[in-house]
Amino acid sequence: MDYPHYNPNSDHRPLDDDELEALDELLSVLPGAGAMNVELLDGYLTALLVAPRPLIDLPGADWLPVVWGGDDAAGGAAPFTSQKQRKRVTMLVLRHLHDIDTRLRQSPKDWQPVFSVASLDALGLADAAAGDDEDEPISDDLADAQDWCAGFLQAVELDPAGWGALFDDPALASALLPIAVLGSDSVLGETGDSEAGGTQASSDTEANHDPLADPIEVDRLSRAAAEVVLVLNQRRLA
Repeated sequence: MDYPHYNPNSDHRPLDDDELEALDELLSVLPGAGAMNVELLDGYLTALLVAPRPLIDLPGADWLPVVWGGDDAAGGAAPFTSQKQRKRVTMLVLRHLHDIDTRLRQSPKDWQPVFSVASLDALGLADAAAGDDEDEPISDDLADAQDWCAGFLQAVELDPAGWGALFDDPALASALLPIAVLGSDSVLGETGDSEAGGTQASSDTEANHDPLADPIEVDRLSRAAAEVVLVLNQRRLA
């Protein structure tokens, strides 16, 4: 099937909350386990935009079907029930992609990734946080970007050589580490091999402790993952 190339000059029509929820629902009911949820999707699209290879050079057929786990090898509508449904999902994905791009280009400080968020009370950590003597205060809401980072790394897999150079860059390696730690288990697996260095980052971390077992540490890593996007965005706009 022919898919459109991404056009950064298209009209800016961001998805409203209902449309974003509808997109999440459309993807969630597809058969199989390959379709992304909206957090995975947001991380995936963000990585495509700040990737070493400009997205306008990447054919839509190379990255769009990844969102729903691939197309029917026989050329049918699967995993969708109809070509109309496929077109609707494609258009919603492209609009969300363009919204992320527009925000990162025009007002990067206002860009907000789609992370899971839970309150300290909901996690049963309010008392522990109140008694913490660390200089850096803990937010009332804790972010969890594990799904988002897993989606980000799915985009990394589309260009392992290009991204590998960034993960090997001394100026970026430590900044990219939170994304590898939060997302690599979901994407690469314990024995996975990535030129981007995600497996090595995960094994090095596990040698000391499991940061993913601590919601406060996950929050810290999640916020750091968002910060590196702004660094990568500056590189692509320079």
